[in-house]
Amino acid sequence: MGHPIIQLIIAALIVGCASPQRQESADVSGHTRLGVEAALMADGYRLPVRHWGNAERPRALMLALHGFKDYSNAFATLGPYLATQGILTFAYDQRGFGATARRGRWGGEERLIADLKTLTRLLRKRHPGLPLFLLGESMGGAVIMASATQADTGADGIVLVAPAVWSRDTMHPIQRWALKVVAHTLPFLELTGSGLEIRPSDNLDMLRAYRADPLVIKGTRVDALWGVTNLMDLAMTRAGRLPGPTLVLYGEHDEIIPDGAFCALLDRIPADRRDIRVVLYREGWHMLTRDLQGKRVMADIAAWLQRQDGRLPSGEEVQTGSRRLERFCRK
Repeated sequence: MGHPIIQLIIAALIVGCASPQRQESADVSGHTRLGVEAALMADGYRLPVRHWGNAERPRALMLALHGFKDYSNAFATLGPYLATQGILTFAYDQRGFGATARRGRWGGEERLIADLKTLTRLLRKRHPGLPLFLLGESMGGAVIMASATQADTGADGIVLVAPAVWSRDTMHPIQRWALKVVAHTLPFLELTGSGLEIRPSDNLDMLRAYRADPLVIKGTRVDALWGVTNLMDLAMTRAGRLPGPTLVLYGEHDEIIPDGAFCALLDRIPADRRDIRVVLYREGWHMLTRDLQGKRVMADIAAWLQRQDGRLPSGEEVQTGSRRLERFCRK
């Protein structure tokens, strides 16, 4: 019968040409608003919002962006933890995810970036004078990286948790070709990843709840994969120009973002950027704050938020050119 991927590509070529689709959005410059349960964007799109911590006397703000297929519930463990450190954490369902309209349809890289800028501006307005940090897990990290060079993002620091940097130049040529063919012939095709035996975490109880959650996307449209790949391409082109202090976290067991892509990201960071710190967790997977060793990761994040040049309690920070990092990236 032949390889199933080859069969799929042949079927796609027979069907004919199509184009990857994304959510249509009216270019209406209306009022933006941050409410208790949702934020309203300038085009009228509603983004569900949740927060953790004391909104009356926080010492700092965190705006957290979830990963692909996920939603704001990704921070239901990290948010309460940071609240004990005086950090008020906000998280929102990004366009096309969670409880937003047209869930599962790609919202567009530009819109995701614009939404982040709007939320940042609204939080600055509500809590003037407080330090504001951005945290992105996986795809959320790519959104932050893609927008971080723009002056109006206005963050005091960035935390990238297993950032999605699997850009096309780090993919195998066959992967790039297959994605292009299927995205332009069967963009509506939904893939579940069933049978791939890829685990995003070693926390099996958490994964069972995650997979049973109705707001977590189960079948991913190919054109959404095309869109997130475009986003990762953009993030990687701007990796060397991240402004201000940045904390980059990655797990040695990550099965979602290949280690080759992560090492390519590190190669793009200038060696003299001492304000960009990297932590490589020996027992870490992709969902670092939700892994079995998640408390160690959260403790590092909290320590860094308090002092960006201070000691990280895990002791797993790696320096550019270190033997451990070189061994990891050579394997």
